[in-house]
Formats: sequence, structure tokens, C-alpha cells
Amino acid sequence: MMDDFTSAEIETGDTTIFVRTFGSGPPILLLHGFPQTHLMWRAVAPLLAPEFTVVCADLRGYGRSGCPISASDHAPYAKRAMAQDMIVVMERLGFPRFCVAGHDRGGRVAYRMALDHPDAIERLAVLDILPVETVWERADARFALGYWPWSLLAQSEPLPESILATSAEAIIDNALGGWGSRWEVFPPEIRNAYVDALRDPAHAHAICEEYRAGAGIDRVHDRADREAARKIRVPVLALWSAQGPLDSWYAEGPVVLWRQWADDVRGYALEGGHFFPEAAPERTAEALRGFFADPK
Repeated sequence: MMDDFTSAEIETGDTTIFVRTFGSGPPILLLHGFPQTHLMWRAVAPLLAPEFTVVCADLRGYGRSGCPISASDHAPYAKRAMAQDMIVVMERLGFPRFCVAGHDRGGRVAYRMALDHPDAIERLAVLDILPVETVWERADARFALGYWPWSLLAQSEPLPESILATSAEAIIDNALGGWGSRWEVFPPEIRNAYVDALRDPAHAHAICEEYRAGAGIDRVHDRADREAARKIRVPVLALWSAQGPLDSWYAEGPVVLWRQWADDVRGYALEGGHFFPEAAPERTAEALRGFFADPK
């Protein structure tokens, strides 16, 4: 998988981030979500590499990246800390300014980078997400049942850690087989890689800490930005699943909701369920290529 890519482990000061890089041209950072790793980009990244230098990273606490010690406020797993990791990673790869695309949890790290490090981000693509505070503000019974990781994994330890580590196969199968997805897009080696990443107790704890941060300190950071009228300054592309909640739960639609956080927003739905980068890599790559190459 991704055999043409160069692998590296990059020290950020707080932890070690595993990355794979390939291609030439302007840099693009691709960030994964739950319950995946950088492998979710295995089909998209090679399609972008002829025109861009593509960097696929495991977020802290996920995949082959490190799991730093957390704190009572979960700040080491806040999107702010995870965003800082990626800024350091890209600087050490020689890219002080770059484009970024993030899916699911990675999308929230990506928009936090654009807010906290506006001079480093050239363009931002957010895939099948809304900002943390927007989601929690509008949470209802559908959210509680449909987005179960948000509430389950944010519970106090050790319950969610035990569920992840001891039931990794059930968690992966539920996620990959649901959320508007199709099983055939996940070959056995990919499914097994995602299972193995959850089985490790240190990574299970780190992932739960990231969700606890999402229920607490990430909301604090989002609210502070909104109260200060601080917005994302770069162009934003919002892509979402045509079969998913973003396409049906929110009357205004994702583009309107993102315009509360950024002035320059465009977007549309793609077929393929929540995991459309894996189900529809050609269409995903085409959307990203067109946006990141747009000089406007």
C-alpha cells in the first residue's frame, strides 16, 4: 500500500508524527478521520501526486504516530495541539505554506490550523464535517444515535478505552459498514490495518482523549474565535456525502453554515457515503485538484 511513497517519523517536540510523501509541485497535506489512518488516502494521493507534493499524515494518537501524555482538560488532544503538530511537520519537510484537506476528525484539525496559523495555510478543504461548536449546538436525538462516537468516546475512562481496545473489530465493522458506506471499498488489508490501530491500548486512550477534547476544550476554542469575530481567511472547499446527515439534517446546508466561519466558501455533495474519499477516489481527487490548482 502506497509503495511509491517515502515514509518518515517526524519529531514535533510533543510527539512523533508518521507521514508518507510523494509527488512534486505545490504541497498538499491530507488528514484522516476516525476510525482511519493515513491509509484512507491510498487511492486519492497517487492521483494528486503528478501535480502536487502530497503529504499523508497520521494524527497524534492515531495509526503509527505517537500518543503523548494527556491532561485533565484533554488539551494535549485538542485540535489546537494536533494542528500545531502538522504545522511543525510541514515546516520540517520544507513547506512553511501549504494547502490542506481533512476528512472527519482531520477536517477539524485542518480548519483549526487555518484559524490558528493563517499565514501557513493557502487553501482549506473540509470533507463531510461542520465545525465542532456548530455540531454540538445543533445536537439532537438523531445526532446522539447517528454520531455515537462523539458521545460514547467522550465518556470518562476507562469505559470507552475498553470498548475500543477489546471490540476493535466490531467498532471498525460498524463504522465502515454504516454511515452510507459500501463494504467493498475496504479491502481486507485496509480493514485489518484500521482494526490493529484501535487494538493498541495507548492509541485507544489517545483517541478517546481526542473525543473528550472535542466535547470540551475544542468548543471553548471555537467559541472564542466566534466571539472575537475571527474567521478563516483563505478559500474553503466543503465536500460532503450525498447520503449523509450533512445533506439532510441541516436546513441551511453545509456551505451556508461554513460561511459563518469563513467568507470564501464553495462546495457540493459527492456520492459514496461518509467515506467517499475511499469509495469515490477519482471524484474526490478531481474536486481537490480543481480547488487547489485554482489561482483565484
